[in-house]
Amino acid sequence: MKRDLSWFDLMWFGIGSIMGAGIFVLTGEAARNNAGPAVVLSYLIAGIAAILSVFCYTEFAVELPVAGGSFSYLRVELGDFVAFIAAGNILFEYVVSGAGVARSFTSYFATLCNHEPNSFRFYVSSMSEGYNYLDPIAIVISIVVCVIACFSIKGSSLFNKLASITHTLVLVFILIAGLTKINTSNFTTNFAPFGVSGIMKASSMLFFAYIGFDGIATLAEETKNPARDIPIGLVSSIVIVIVTYCTLSATLCMMQPYTQIDPDASYTMAFKAVGFSWAQYIVAFGALEGMFTVLLANIIGQARYFTHIGRTHMAPPFLASIHEKTGTPLNATIVMTVANSIVAFFTSLDVLANLLSIATLFIFSLVSLALIVRRYYVAGQTTKTDHRKLIAFLVLIVGSSIASGAYWKVTDGKSWMGYAIIGPIWVLATLGLQLTVKQARKPKMWGIPVMPWVPSASIALNLFIMGSVDNASFVRFLVWTVLLMIYYVFIGLHASYDAAKDMERLTNIEAAN
Repeated sequence: MKRDLSWFDLMWFGIGSIMGAGIFVLTGEAARNNAGPAVVLSYLIAGIAAILSVFCYTEFAVELPVAGGSFSYLRVELGDFVAFIAAGNILFEYVVSGAGVARSFTSYFATLCNHEPNSFRFYVSSMSEGYNYLDPIAIVISIVVCVIACFSIKGSSLFNKLASITHTLVLVFILIAGLTKINTSNFTTNFAPFGVSGIMKASSMLFFAYIGFDGIATLAEETKNPARDIPIGLVSSIVIVIVTYCTLSATLCMMQPYTQIDPDASYTMAFKAVGFSWAQYIVAFGALEGMFTVLLANIIGQARYFTHIGRTHMAPPFLASIHEKTGTPLNATIVMTVANSIVAFFTSLDVLANLLSIATLFIFSLVSLALIVRRYYVAGQTTKTDHRKLIAFLVLIVGSSIASGAYWKVTDGKSWMGYAIIGPIWVLATLGLQLTVKQARKPKMWGIPVMPWVPSASIALNLFIMGSVDNASFVRFLVWTVLLMIYYVFIGLHASYDAAKDMERLTNIEAAN
């Protein structure tokens, strides 16, 4: 692919891919039903988990600047099977995220036209609840985004940059206008009405608002100077997003008591409630801008994931085709747009949001684990003693992290006694890894600081947040993972093996000549 992107392009791709439906759609529901004004803390917790993952993705993206993103990283460090299971969940995450944003686009477009959110959808009473509002506008907007993404990565970057800047200006307007109508007692009175449990439940839901940055890592193959551009672009974008989310959610909770916040169109209705009815049109326009850029960055990331999986033959190889004129993965972009459109046409946002967080947290945990393996294990160099200690410490780190999430889920945050055992196990395991196992590989260009604490903390926080995800999402996640395993055993394993043999044969022929 063509290397056309700078750190400035990546920063705006990051902002464009992250800041969209989450802040406009989920803030109201999280504040009213889960966290109250403490939704600010929920955004901060989810943001800390995201930025820890960003550091891990950044080191991988700099060291392995290819289009496959986390699929490539996991394949190199943890093998084909783990990579394929993760890749299936990555694509699932992207489809669900893209469909959710497309659905939200229709809702805000309806409010911009002074209609109810479901006014432009068709209700079918014979279909199940959550799947009975058919959304043709979501399909139309997905197709428009697909066309833009197919032309060129530089053109998409320019469009995304302009749209993201406009969207950011609208967010600044919302902040300034909102702060002129605040009542601090709305924020300080009953700050956390649902307790710590509610804050964590909101945090698991609001992780949806940070999804998208991992797609920027897939652009490494198209970046001019990965060692410089990727760290600056990724880290700066996530920091800007965290500050923006926390500030905007605090402003919303000061404009209205949390019990009066509208869960569907929170910012629009808040401005109407404080006498700024005219501002609802600017808010709706800003929401549409943000959702459009998220959809664009989403489909760009999806297509590049699918392209790299197609190169391995774990997915049909025609998906790996790069169009000669545009230099973009045309086939993969079209296929993923079709998948997004089908899901968006039927499925409501609340169902999609519940499906999303668990897959994403699982993938981010695997990437953090893979980074530790990359730093501490190299075949033929790592001693058997260090290898055994590495495995033991990783089992303790992952085991204690799973235990923390499971304990939270079982107790619903009402007991803290178990953490007196779980916490020290995680600390001692991470410390033991740092002090007693020699790093087998040092990053050549850019590495995360305080290794292995950052990836270990990423694993712990991601799995802890998973403890607040609803049970239905775990069931769907397991069903999807089982289907992926069946596909891999009967199709993907053999296809990737044949592709590897073909590549080896071609390499031998070239060497002989």
